[in-house]
Amino acid sequence: MNIALIAHDSKKELLVQFCIAYCGILSRHNLCATGTTGKVVSQATGLEIQRYMSGSQGGDQQISARISCNEIDLLLFFRDPLRPKPHEPNEMNLLRLCDVHNIPVATNIATAEALIHALERGDLDWRAILNPSDQR
Repeated sequence: MNIALIAHDSKKELLVQFCIAYCGILSRHNLCATGTTGKVVSQATGLEIQRYMSGSQGGDQQISARISCNEIDLLLFFRDPLRPKPHEPNEMNLLRLCDVHNIPVATNIATAEALIHALERGDLDWRAILNPSDQR
């Protein structure tokens, strides 16, 4: 599966700790991330991560484009709901695209853990069920 990682600055360390805890599962999938998030997670875990621009420079829009092209299967987006972000409209577009394309999204660690356990069990391979000819 193709998994995208995004984290607001105040949530980057939490995402790093999450990725360390679930490194074994994540290592079996294709990972991409916004720039700084990808850098800190990769340095802490050794995971191979395709990095895009930082979120404020359009990295979240690059991931949105991949979602629009059905190239992302799962999004882990650790958000800080208490601090307004200057590029928040882009984030709402990202979440809207996940809804449009039926992409599972975790915006906090509780949901991320539920999704990672479902991923490990094979419960998230819904595209293969809906479209057996999809070879992703």
